Amino acid sequence: MLGAIISAIVIGAIVGALGRLIVPGKQNMSIWLTLIVGIAAALLGTLLAHGIGVADTRGIDWIEHIIQVALAAVGVWLVAMLQRGRTTT
Repeated sequence: MLGAIISAIVIGAIVGALGRLIVPGKQNMSIWLTLIVGIAAALLGTLLAHGIGVADTRGIDWIEHIIQVALAAVGVWLVAMLQRGRTTT
């Protein structure tokens, strides 16, 4: 159980960071928010990959990882848009 939690955090951090790299511009997000978006994208991406039958392949599951990073990019973009709308100058 502890190993699953640690791996979710590590994979979420990597997926969230890659998602932030894809989205152009500056995102005013904390590392914790990036981690949460990454974990959610990794979980949803895994479920989606299982649903379409591309999650379990021989070797590295590239399609699953691409789906996860794409979902993280969408999540980062949504959070950035929501934060941009809340700020007042």
